[in-house]
Amino acid sequence: MSKVTPQLIKELRERTGVGMGKCKVALEEAEGNIEKAIENLRKAGMASAVKKEGREANEGLIAIEEGSKAIALVEVNSETDFVAQNDKFKGFLKEVATQAAESEPANLEALLKQKSKSDPSITLDELRAITVQSLGENIQVKRMKTLAKSQDVSIGVYSHMGGRIVTAVVMTGGQGNEALARDIAMHVAAEAPEYLSPKDVPSEINERERDIGRSQVQGKPENIIDKIVEGKLRAFYDQFCLLNQKFIKDNSMNIAAFLEKESKAAGKTLGVQSFLRWQIGE
Repeated sequence: MSKVTPQLIKELRERTGVGMGKCKVALEEAEGNIEKAIENLRKAGMASAVKKEGREANEGLIAIEEGSKAIALVEVNSETDFVAQNDKFKGFLKEVATQAAESEPANLEALLKQKSKSDPSITLDELRAITVQSLGENIQVKRMKTLAKSQDVSIGVYSHMGGRIVTAVVMTGGQGNEALARDIAMHVAAEAPEYLSPKDVPSEINERERDIGRSQVQGKPENIIDKIVEGKLRAFYDQFCLLNQKFIKDNSMNIAAFLEKESKAAGKTLGVQSFLRWQIGE
């Protein structure tokens, strides 16, 4: 009987897309013959997933799940929106996101290596492969993010378009301001800022915008050009920096002014520590 080595298992995993545990069993049953193991996996309906792995998965959903110590966001992609609306797909997404919120894994790879809570005999990645077989489409867990809870912050999350766009805002100023954080998260979904404030805009982006501004006002006196360029840069910040954007719920003020107003009402300083905006297919 040929020895089943870790290298052989890894090769079969890479060639078929089937989970490591199933590959080990298949190789043992095939007495170490990798071609026979592939044939057996195909007969069992497992290895057909490998043909689907290469297909683009630009649809899907993003889930938000809350654990005792963290909130998790997980995006799972499919090939079609039809499959993304399937209860089995949604069940897989919820299970992965729930485990992420409960375990706070270091990264996506670590999460997918965890044992499935619904079937501890397989990993979450193996559950994904089984879901691929069941639904007949490539399904990929694209990204995962956990936001740690603490007494120092309030976390607001917002899901838009049935989970196709999901945003999160982490606010400083202590717990109890989740509703305010969610209002700003709703704003992030609508206005899609790229930076928190002007100081977060990379220097190369600032220079690019200045160059563009200068090219639009050639022929004017230098001092006038400088004022116009700086004005255009401020307009860029107003469009792409969260704190500079007009608040969608009250466009008489920007987000920075809104936070200042709420800080005075609360008797403490409130601020945005970070935000994120995920959209399916980006």
